[in-house]
Amino acid sequence: MGPDLLRAMETPSLAVLLARSKPAPAVAHDAFAHALPHESWLAAAFGLSPDKATDGSPPLALRAMHRRGFAPESGVWFVLNPVHIHIARDHLVLTDPRRLALADADSRTLFALAAPLFEEIGQQLVYGDAATWFLRADDWTAMQTATPDAACGHNIDIWMPKGPSERDWRKVQNEIQMHWHDCTVNQSREQQGLDPVNSLWLWAGTPAKQDVRDSPYTDVFNLANWRGETVKHADSATIADVLAAKPVHGLLLLDMLIEPALGEDLSEWLMRVNALEAPWFAPLLQALKDGALGSCRLILTHGSLVTGHLITRTTLRKFWLKPSLKGLLQ
Repeated sequence: MGPDLLRAMETPSLAVLLARSKPAPAVAHDAFAHALPHESWLAAAFGLSPDKATDGSPPLALRAMHRRGFAPESGVWFVLNPVHIHIARDHLVLTDPRRLALADADSRTLFALAAPLFEEIGQQLVYGDAATWFLRADDWTAMQTATPDAACGHNIDIWMPKGPSERDWRKVQNEIQMHWHDCTVNQSREQQGLDPVNSLWLWAGTPAKQDVRDSPYTDVFNLANWRGETVKHADSATIADVLAAKPVHGLLLLDMLIEPALGEDLSEWLMRVNALEAPWFAPLLQALKDGALGSCRLILTHGSLVTGHLITRTTLRKFWLKPSLKGLLQ
């Protein structure tokens, strides 16, 4: 479908940026890795790569907790997401948690049912927001976990938490599933034709004494869960915010294509990528031409590849190179 999508894309500025860039060698990514390529790239950039012994999801729990006002001083913390797991013919499939649209009141009801079950095994459950809870599980530090996006849409067996404590996790997970099966939240969701919230996804294990190195970036935009506490940031940045900051070495995340990509919703993906032209691609191109930005490096990823494209005023002078999106077909 790649060539068909390129023909339907209405992103002329992106075509110029790609065609007149200096590409870096593509980096292959294991399709069965426990994080998506962009997640692994960001983890490495911020010194948050998982422990080599577990080779799991990036240790983001502590940063996610700080963003929500929590500052634990001890323990090992995980992110817990309420999720829907679809029962296929011969396996289980994790559906995209973004599509649950779980209301805060409903999430708190489910939380109230789950928390005592964790307390029984000496673990502390903390409510972050409707989609994100946190679990202190000091004995699970060696657990290998995967990000929800890496597991989404697949047979979850490969991406399920594994390690010395996996049986303990599965036991409490099963108990929670039974308590939630006929609860009022899921009865109401069923009546509305919504997927039930029938499980939890465990990932991002992080010790409270996590070593935090200084970010290499002077300004970070739209990376709420990744940033360091000392980094200037904007969680809903516009191109005006980026240019006004005059970043010496800035980083911007545009992740609105992830949801339709995971759901293989090509029409939605196309609509969203076209919607990036006016607010992002065109102003970035103009800023490079005007000298407001000295250079820009596009880092593009899909399920198994990371590519980089460096654009400067010098590369943009290659007028003989016709605008093209073929750089996306890798």
